[in-house]
Amino acid sequence: MMQDLREKTKWIMIVVAVAFVALMVFEWGMDISGGSAGAETGAVGQVDGRSVTYQAYMEVYQNLYQRAQQQEGGQLSQEQIRQIEDMAWEQVVNQALLQRELERRGIRVSNAEILQAARFMPHPELAQNELFQTNGQFDLSKYQQFLSSPAANDELLQQLELYYREVLPQAKLMRQVTAGLYVTDAEMWQSYRDRNETTTVNYVTLDVARLVPGEVTITDAEIRSYYNANRETFRRPATARLTVGHLPKGATAADTTASLERAREVRAEIIGGADFTEIARRESADPGSAAQGGDLGRFGRGQMVPAFEQVAFSVPVGEVSEPVQTPFGFHLIQVQERSEGEVQARHILIPVQRSEEAEDQLYARADSLEQVAERAGVERAARVVGGQVIEGVVASTADHFVPEVGSVLEAVEWARDEMREGTAAGATSPLFETPEAFYVARMEAFSPAGEIPLAEATPQIRRQLTLEKKREQARVIGQQMVAEVRGGKPLQQAASERGLQVQSTGPFTRAGLNPALGQANAAVGSAFGVPIGQVSDVVGTTAGLFIIAPTERTEADRAAFEAQKDQQRGMETMRAQQEHIARWIQSLRNQAEIVDRRAEILQRRI
Repeated sequence: MMQDLREKTKWIMIVVAVAFVALMVFEWGMDISGGSAGAETGAVGQVDGRSVTYQAYMEVYQNLYQRAQQQEGGQLSQEQIRQIEDMAWEQVVNQALLQRELERRGIRVSNAEILQAARFMPHPELAQNELFQTNGQFDLSKYQQFLSSPAANDELLQQLELYYREVLPQAKLMRQVTAGLYVTDAEMWQSYRDRNETTTVNYVTLDVARLVPGEVTITDAEIRSYYNANRETFRRPATARLTVGHLPKGATAADTTASLERAREVRAEIIGGADFTEIARRESADPGSAAQGGDLGRFGRGQMVPAFEQVAFSVPVGEVSEPVQTPFGFHLIQVQERSEGEVQARHILIPVQRSEEAEDQLYARADSLEQVAERAGVERAARVVGGQVIEGVVASTADHFVPEVGSVLEAVEWARDEMREGTAAGATSPLFETPEAFYVARMEAFSPAGEIPLAEATPQIRRQLTLEKKREQARVIGQQMVAEVRGGKPLQQAASERGLQVQSTGPFTRAGLNPALGQANAAVGSAFGVPIGQVSDVVGTTAGLFIIAPTERTEADRAAFEAQKDQQRGMETMRAQQEHIARWIQSLRNQAEIVDRRAEILQRRI
């Protein structure tokens, strides 16, 4: 083994060195406080008077950009680049604030603490190195043997020391920030109940149009009063009306078949005796679970997409499912444990990806889409390449998602620039790309950002006030229905007399999303709070007005809760810590003086 260690030490050193640089720049923002680098490269901003250097910002930006490119597998759109720029800025600011806190609290680490961490807390990259594993699991004795061997030379040990001098203060700071956090048994029991208790209900949707037909009176004074009270909502972002010709980037039927066959091959390999964990690390495209051997932890109903959930709650424990198709690709699911309303499972995701031939054909069609659109118009271009046309697309800088196309923010900004240059409506854009499609757009109209005048806002306000008045009248009618049912009339009869229907939904949990009633709202609360056989008052949600009549309910198993309580406490505590840290960092940001000069500095460098 020693010979092997000596030969591979240089690669271990490279891994640690790269990770250390990433830590200092990506996690802690090396050179954030300025110094000589600031004089040479300029500052893109300040945090409480400390310069954020161009170099520090660009290091983080490039790291994020490269990761995004790897995930997307190609070129990034302008909107994605803008998001990465903002993420990089958020990270360097946060790390500057954390560094200030380390200094303010005087957090240091001793040599003894570094030695202890190096021996018992291996660098994550080293923990996954095959040299230090036995049967696919990290072997601490192999790692410690390596540290005490000549293969661990001075250069490597120095890099490890620098790594721990950065990591350990961060860990100490986070422990201080989260000290005193404790998740009580009562809180865990409620969380467990939210995920595991189920109810089935009958419900009546109060159809406002049916219950309150015709017009209602809306006065000019009411419209003006609403406008004045909600003036901020009547600010219009830059908005364009477009005709969009798009070419979807989805995989072909042949690509889907190829991915399905690959999933079947992987399943056969596992059934033939291969280790699920190792296969998941090798094959799975799920970035959140692949490194953990596909482990998804525990989850309840409503937390996964329907197709995945159906199999997870039905496949025999221990068996590897047949490939399950979801929007993400094909999954091989293995349930390790299943209790009432909850499973612990792992999976392997085989994505559906375009073949090299299909990729070449797609890009050739995209080129044709742009060329034909410029020459003969958007509609003809879409027909020629086998694409689709969407007319009347209204998109703004605030709301720019279009189904099947994705974000058309680039087209909105193009239209804005065209109008500034005096270009008339009818101009055709260059080719744009999103993760979902290639597209071109024709500008039909453009409105600059600004306040919407009362005259223009009046139709919208009238509709809103009409809806509110009708909802209030429908609520009164609904309460009459409730009184009748509580007086002995069947809910079905009370509903049918008013042209309404009684429907049923469930079983569902408090934590899950119910397609009829929504999630975590008054309707769901009534579904669990109203006794079986009784009806709720009229409850309102963003989806409408409802009367709820629970018909069946399953209680959580207290014994099952107690059996998994320790594991749940760990998960709940980690979640509480993460939420607390996020709030704490936000409070630091709120108190800090943050100056963002990126627009000025970066523009100067173009």
